[in-house]
Amino acid sequence: MEDRYLTVTALTKYIKRKLEMDSHLKQVWIKGEISNFKQHSRGHMYFTLKDDHSRIQAVMFAGYNRQITFTPEDGMNVLVRGEVGVYEPHGQYQLYVHEMQPDGVGALYLAYEELKEKLKKEGLFAAERKKPIPGFPEHIGIITSPTGAAIRDIWTTINRRYPIVKKTLIPVLVQGEHAARSIVRAIEQANELGIFDLLIVGRGGGSIEELWSFNEEIVARAIAKSTIPVISAVGHETDYTISDFVADLRAPTPTGAAELAVPDWQEVLHRVQYLKSRLQRALHVSVQTKKEQLSRLKQSYAFRYPEVLMRQKEQELDRLYEKLTKEWNQYYSRKKEKKDLLWKRLKTQHPQWKVNETQKTIQWLINRYNRAMKNELSHKQKSFQNQIDKLSLLNPLDIMKRGYAIPFDQEGQIVRTVKQVQPGDKIDVKVSDGILDCQVWGLEEEDKHE
Repeated sequence: MEDRYLTVTALTKYIKRKLEMDSHLKQVWIKGEISNFKQHSRGHMYFTLKDDHSRIQAVMFAGYNRQITFTPEDGMNVLVRGEVGVYEPHGQYQLYVHEMQPDGVGALYLAYEELKEKLKKEGLFAAERKKPIPGFPEHIGIITSPTGAAIRDIWTTINRRYPIVKKTLIPVLVQGEHAARSIVRAIEQANELGIFDLLIVGRGGGSIEELWSFNEEIVARAIAKSTIPVISAVGHETDYTISDFVADLRAPTPTGAAELAVPDWQEVLHRVQYLKSRLQRALHVSVQTKKEQLSRLKQSYAFRYPEVLMRQKEQELDRLYEKLTKEWNQYYSRKKEKKDLLWKRLKTQHPQWKVNETQKTIQWLINRYNRAMKNELSHKQKSFQNQIDKLSLLNPLDIMKRGYAIPFDQEGQIVRTVKQVQPGDKIDVKVSDGILDCQVWGLEEEDKHE
């Protein structure tokens, strides 16, 4: 009966597994008011989320709360994302918070997180799909508002750092209902023109509502689809939009985008001068080395006594020729011997040779077998004749030829004693050349003791 009862631990573990297996509880978005907030010395945050009718215990570990940019406190309304689990020692369910934002962003924040998660799963944020930014671009397309501070910062920074690059402003709306479509058309047109090797897409800082066009899915997909590398430059350093994650490179500000897009011409000039200096030194060293080599060649024996050297080389050539001829002959002889040996081996392995050898072996075996059979037959014939001779001595027919006869009663039994018959019985007497039909007329028994 007691086996039917669970322990508290077993029940708690069962409930925990049930919650962990529910995919809907793996990622939930909740808004509520913070109460009983406490931050542990190790950095973990413990608090209660509540509304007018319910409350739930929550914990945000230090690894996650380092990312938040504000200080949570009691009474603050927040938006959080996390997963629901069970704290086994107390047997209570609680929320494990992964992200937290002050309430006020509302539906926009939730839409931002949902789209971010969706595009991340599709691989649009993956590093391997991002295109490299050209080190020395020739023509940059700048997609932003023509009246904002962003274009002035980008234009000024590029002119200061790398004035030789071509720049083309592609004006768009950067906020409002039609801003996203405007940005998408600009990216598509830039790709169709085929004259740009780099695009800067962005705007200056603002609220999340003002930056929202860069969080639209159509803008993110247009950036991902672009065959031209894209630098995203939206807002301030702390602002992150979906476009930042999809772009090939994220700049913290429009000015930062310009600095990432082009090199500093003074640094390039210094680099060129440094390389030029290294090249000049390398050429000087190379020329000096070649001069020294030429001088050594001029002083060499070959240049001073060419005829003597020529005669020496002629003799050396004759010696080498004779050596080559000798070694070649030796080499040829070795190869010929090896070839002859291989030919002999090949002949021994030739099928016809094998057949001939096998035929010889077979004939020898046949002759040996015939001799053995003759010997065996002769031996058997002698043995057989001996047996015949022995049988002849015991053959009753031969005995009868010498005048003996064998009597048989009517049942065909040999009559060995007078006790087997009575007077008047018929018997057959077998002689050497036939059978005698006889009748017993009388009996005379011999006395064996006389």
